[in-house]
Amino acid sequence: MKAGTPAGAVGAMCGAHAQVMSAAELSVALRLEGATRSTVREALWGTRELVKTHGPRGTVHLLPAADLPMWVSALSELPLVGPSFPAHVRMTGEQTEKVVEAIAGAVRERELTIDELGEAVVAATGPWAGDLVMPAFQTMWPRWRQAMAVAAHRGAFVYGPARGRKVTYTAPPPGTLPGPALGAKELLRRYLLAYGPATPEDFAQWLWVPKAWAARLFASADLEEVRFAGRPAWVVAGDTETPGEPPRGVRLLPYFDAYLVAGRPRELLYPGAAAGRALNGGQAGNHAVLLVDGEVAGVWHQRRSGRRVHVTVEPLRPLTAARSRELDDQVARIGEILEARPELTIGPVTTGPHA
Repeated sequence: MKAGTPAGAVGAMCGAHAQVMSAAELSVALRLEGATRSTVREALWGTRELVKTHGPRGTVHLLPAADLPMWVSALSELPLVGPSFPAHVRMTGEQTEKVVEAIAGAVRERELTIDELGEAVVAATGPWAGDLVMPAFQTMWPRWRQAMAVAAHRGAFVYGPARGRKVTYTAPPPGTLPGPALGAKELLRRYLLAYGPATPEDFAQWLWVPKAWAARLFASADLEEVRFAGRPAWVVAGDTETPGEPPRGVRLLPYFDAYLVAGRPRELLYPGAAAGRALNGGQAGNHAVLLVDGEVAGVWHQRRSGRRVHVTVEPLRPLTAARSRELDDQVARIGEILEARPELTIGPVTTGPHA
């Protein structure tokens, strides 16, 4: 992957959270000079240098297509954790394997909507897979859908281009099966290069795995212990050089930006009042944030109206004249990425998290 490309940026981020696709487009384009949302869309649906699939924490992410074998290898190694459904909802290990195999077979020939995929899975496995027993968004989903994240982690499917308003699923790029040298250790190495120094607890939280499993992985990898923020932490062996100067500048980061989700310790990233304003029950990413010198210093919100985008920024403390000019530049960049004319308001953000 080349530096300065969407795939290069997403690889350096260890994936871009894409539950809200517009936020993912903004996250990636902000890291590339001159890029817009169209740049990211072309990389995903045109050149296919990016893929959309389930990544860390089982959530939807953009990943570099070239890295998919590593991700499939690493995610396939993870211990299964997640929602604990009642016994009458859960699938057995054998049933899960059948569903994963059915999904892979169904998308091999063409892109399918969720309903079309469901019909194919039930036809291949049996009526039990279609039982409407899984609570989801004020409705009930068929039993087989609880295996979607597992199937994605095994490389059975990736997301395809939308068919109208409907999501589609398709086969992953050729060569997705993992190589023998890839796996969780390689993912840990890349995570630490991006977000280290870090602890097993940090990594477990980011990947949504048991802390004990993460601790064993750290112990087996080629790492180096350092002191960071008054605590022992780890980096890739030899990766101990630190920047000579602390981060400077003003940035506007969207929902679930990788820096917000992976950045720890939280008390350094969200100092003082920032924790109460920009974290949601301790969870990062539900608010788009204003960064000043690498720390959360406020929240912001954008609202699209035709060719305009209205940006409201709520700083937690007054900005200096120099910082205000930097904010103006950042808002202009947001407008460029969104291909809209930006209008800035400094004032309270009244929308709730993830709005």
